[in-house]
Amino acid sequence: MTDVLSILRQYYIQKKEIVVKGNEVIFGEFSCSKNVKTNYVIGRPRKEDQPREYYTLEAILFLLKKVHLAHPDYVRCAVSENIPVVIRPDRKDLLGYLSGEVPTSESIERSAPLEICFQRSTQVTPASCEVLPAAKKPRVEEEEAMCPDRERLAALLQGRKEGIVQTAQIRPLSEAMSVEKIASIKAKMMAKKRVTIKTDLDAITPLKHRPFVDAKVKPIGDIVCRERVWRTRTTILQSTRNLSNNIFAILQSIKAREEGWTAQQQPVPLQASVEPTLYPKQSTTTAYNRYDQERFKGKEATEGFQIDTVSTYHGMTLKSVSEIASAPMSHTPPAQPVPRPVSQARPPPKQKKGLQTPIIIIPATATSLITMLNVKDLLQDLTFVSSDEKKKQGCQRQQEILLLRSKYQMQPGGPAVRFTVPYKVVDQPLKLRPQDWDRVVAVFVQGPAWQFKGWPWLLSDGSPGGIFAKIQAFHLKYEEISLDKNVQKWAVTVLEVNSHKRYLDRPVFLRFWEVLDKYMAKHKSHLKV
Repeated sequence: MTDVLSILRQYYIQKKEIVVKGNEVIFGEFSCSKNVKTNYVIGRPRKEDQPREYYTLEAILFLLKKVHLAHPDYVRCAVSENIPVVIRPDRKDLLGYLSGEVPTSESIERSAPLEICFQRSTQVTPASCEVLPAAKKPRVEEEEAMCPDRERLAALLQGRKEGIVQTAQIRPLSEAMSVEKIASIKAKMMAKKRVTIKTDLDAITPLKHRPFVDAKVKPIGDIVCRERVWRTRTTILQSTRNLSNNIFAILQSIKAREEGWTAQQQPVPLQASVEPTLYPKQSTTTAYNRYDQERFKGKEATEGFQIDTVSTYHGMTLKSVSEIASAPMSHTPPAQPVPRPVSQARPPPKQKKGLQTPIIIIPATATSLITMLNVKDLLQDLTFVSSDEKKKQGCQRQQEILLLRSKYQMQPGGPAVRFTVPYKVVDQPLKLRPQDWDRVVAVFVQGPAWQFKGWPWLLSDGSPGGIFAKIQAFHLKYEEISLDKNVQKWAVTVLEVNSHKRYLDRPVFLRFWEVLDKYMAKHKSHLKV
């Protein structure tokens, strides 16, 4: 269907000729009736159950013809000729749309049913037709110039029709030739197929083995002849290096990761079982390391310092240590096992390993950015997920959560081995036992001081400054939110996350683990890290 009002607007703006012939209105190649309804709604008041009424094409054309008259004079002319009148409220808006002053109108209903405009093959302008004022008359020369092209197209189509074989002209092949002739033709076709169709062997044969390569393919054949195979499936698996140094160590780390071994449960690397005679002896010029004293068996390896590498001073006073240093040192017989040195910060050997798991305390309020619902996503997966999203996913709050953090440990003579370190997360610190507070390594501060009510290490004025001297404190907030006044005064590490850019979350939480690792290495080295 064609929008009559749009065609009328286009012709009126471009000053094209609109022909009115009897009860028919002609727009170039389109024609329609005078009484056809447009999609412009009449703006007079109506009831709710009364359907909408639209202006007809005849009413709008008469308005354009009498547009120079005043509205009362136009109404008298329309009533005298029995033509529908365009009311005054719609007159200005309709003329503005038709003249192109406004691109559209609120009275135009796009969903209104449109009448069909018929397409005309020719344009006729008889002298007896009523014509609206226009700038120019249609040009007939263009139509006359198209006649030779139409004649050529008709001749071409007629030639094609003559060449088409009709169904009545098709005769059976047995009537045209004998059975022996048909059999000989089939034999020739089969013989030609055996020669022309290439087999799979021919498709994969190199070009240099094909004597029938033509001149166009000859340059490609010269290139293929100079090609050499550098690697095959067999040669790529041959290695001149010792597999025990690299491949076996990688396989061992993968096996340890799959079985969930910790650093204490790692088996002895495979390269340790290799005979030492297979490796050249390395020079013993390594600098002394206090954390690796077992490798230094004598005083000559401690760079001249009077250090006993097989003894410990744990639990001794300064006076007893001085007396031991002045007394002659007795060496342990080689047959006896060398005891493992124990750091002063480590607990007694009888303490249970289960109590070495570090504890992280988070706020218990729902307004905190880190809760028991999303703490595993934040600290273990290093991705920020709000608590509201976790609630929508159906996650339930837990009393305690065990985080498994992945770390890497360098192996002597081999690659790094991956292992996991557990961290216990709670949000009810008052339920901790007195002996559990030594395992608390981090706390997330929300801002109010009442969060630390009932905690140990509070100062006399009730401020949590003493807590931050014992525990590493963090504060998590959005970047666009201002920092809390209490947090500004406290010794707290501030972690800022973006509320929209999730690719920036990982560096923020990696910084949390970096700060926590430095704190634990200095103050909590006896814990399982």
